[in-house]
Amino acid sequence: MGDETGEVNFYIPRERAIFDLASGVHVSSSFGKVLRRADFRVSFDEAFEEVMRGCYRPTDNWLTEEIVRVYTEAHREGWGHSCEVWREDRLVEGLYGLAVGKCFCAESMFHRESNMSKVALWAMVEKCQKLGFELFDAQMVTPHTLRMGRIPISQPQFMKKFRPIWRDEIEWH
Repeated sequence: MGDETGEVNFYIPRERAIFDLASGVHVSSSFGKVLRRADFRVSFDEAFEEVMRGCYRPTDNWLTEEIVRVYTEAHREGWGHSCEVWREDRLVEGLYGLAVGKCFCAESMFHRESNMSKVALWAMVEKCQKLGFELFDAQMVTPHTLRMGRIPISQPQFMKKFRPIWRDEIEWH
């Protein structure tokens, strides 16, 4: 994460948020209506840098140009991925992260329209399930991830799950 001076630092949360890929994301009745309405299009890896820049906040921002550069390079190398949600040809929501072995680490997400705040997370979890990932790390425990079924675990518990799978390769397609 970048600080107010632009320096990039590495942080490890004491408690992490993961999603159980066996059961997926909790779909509430109101979110189910959004999904059934389907007045949006979901894509993957079509607008990686645009998604990253969509996550930029005017205040208390942790993204820096260096972070954008490094993650965009990871995307070009094939292990940085994004999920985009579009209405017509306008990007209304996005999520990006890194695929490390059989773990997908979601870094950040944004939304520009109401009712779109969950679609990218739902779609990325679904994609990771289909590809055979074993761990989906949403990193931060938030009210948003709580409503969607995240499971809080400690950093040591996370590492116990991560260590045996980080070198396994999943072909992203």
